[in-house]
Amino acid sequence: MKRRERTRHLIELGGLVVKAGLVDLTDDDRATLYGAFLSISGKLQNEERANALALWQRRGKRAFEAEQE
Repeated sequence: MKRRERTRHLIELGGLVVKAGLVDLTDDDRATLYGAFLSISGKLQNEERANALALWQRRGKRAFEAEQE
């Protein structure tokens, strides 16, 4: 991935963190956010992976669709 593409990708991911309200809900505590991401990562490394991904994808799609309305 080229540097410019990588930078854009990282900015978009950061935007999702803000859009989900995580920055405000954690008082912008980086350790808390990182810990939450590690919990998500752990869930994706076991038998819950397929169910978790399906659930989160549905929720995300609904939220994006609701924003467009």
